Amino acid sequence: MPPSRRPRPHALSTLAVHAGEDAHDADSPVVTPLYQSVNFVQEVGQGEGLRYPRYGNTPNAEIVQKRLAALDKAEACVVTSSGMGATACALLALLRPGDHLLACRWIYGGTQRLLMEEFATLGIDVTLVDPMEPRGWRKRVRKETRAVFLESPVNPTCRVLDLRPVSYLTHEHGLALVVDSTFASPVNFRPLEHGADVVIHSTTKFLNGHHDVIGGAVLGTAPYIEEVRQKMIVWGQAPDPFACWMLERGLKTLDVRVRRQNENAMRIAHWCDNRKEVKAVHFPGLPDSPDHEVALAQMDGFGGMLGIELVGGGRAADRFIRKLRLIRHAPSLGGVDSLVSEPRHSSHSHLTLEERTRLGIPDGFLRLSIGIEDGDDLIADLDQALH
Repeated sequence: MPPSRRPRPHALSTLAVHAGEDAHDADSPVVTPLYQSVNFVQEVGQGEGLRYPRYGNTPNAEIVQKRLAALDKAEACVVTSSGMGATACALLALLRPGDHLLACRWIYGGTQRLLMEEFATLGIDVTLVDPMEPRGWRKRVRKETRAVFLESPVNPTCRVLDLRPVSYLTHEHGLALVVDSTFASPVNFRPLEHGADVVIHSTTKFLNGHHDVIGGAVLGTAPYIEEVRQKMIVWGQAPDPFACWMLERGLKTLDVRVRRQNENAMRIAHWCDNRKEVKAVHFPGLPDSPDHEVALAQMDGFGGMLGIELVGGGRAADRFIRKLRLIRHAPSLGGVDSLVSEPRHSSHSHLTLEERTRLGIPDGFLRLSIGIEDGDDLIADLDQALH
């Protein structure tokens, strides 16, 4: 008999369209049906197999969870009602009162508030670490430390952190390495391939990609994800069926969207880098970026996000935003529409100017989320706004 051939592994672009689907039987729908129902008929005499949206096991949740797990090469996934919900449930599944968490100082403002304010009320101690400090992570590990949390790329500065030394440390001490990979999406970066144990996404951003759904996702081993799911059930963080259906729909174009966003962002970063009105450009694709070599080694693309600092500070930023015609001023990111936001008035508004400046977010810093529009049109809009 001829040797059996193993099926060729599907590429990410194919997984984004088909992963988790049932067999293609005659009369089966090409598009996953929307099961917009809270209740499902239960088997008499047993609790096994009970379906309920808050449990994260309804048909629309299950298929999108399988698809996300395939994209990030994880054993399992659970989707939540927001990115912050995903972060909270992911960490609460790892930490107990008396435990210690090491977290990167460069994190989203909402996450910092969760860790430093809310976790303190739960008896969980958190230490923020400067990732550029030599041996900074190692020096702050305690016997109570249970996990390390970081973002890469970082919101909003787009810094890219090298996971290798951090993963060596976490494996040596038996700690969980949790990585928020929202800015990259699985197209550009899959942290589990670089030593991470847990991946978090705000699916509101690149994964859905159309600025019309809010959600989150946690990925990891199957036993761990079951613990996260139990936290999600108790804290009421499950998404509704329509949000899951919309997320699955958005995922089908993930690969083509992100690749176009990568291309546009690269062009715009180079263009901004040559403008006298722009004091600094923060984008890992630029050769003079401090993280360029790490991004080349760790990522499959440099992403659709960049930060710019305008000469003239906050007043210059306000004038610039008011003059934009195509790029809109809005706080989210990762969608097909290009957006601009000022972290001093959104994600980092709770920090002082001095605190923000230490994080690399001075007045005049703008975060650009580059969409899929024509690159020349986006540059023309930036040009007239700078003038």
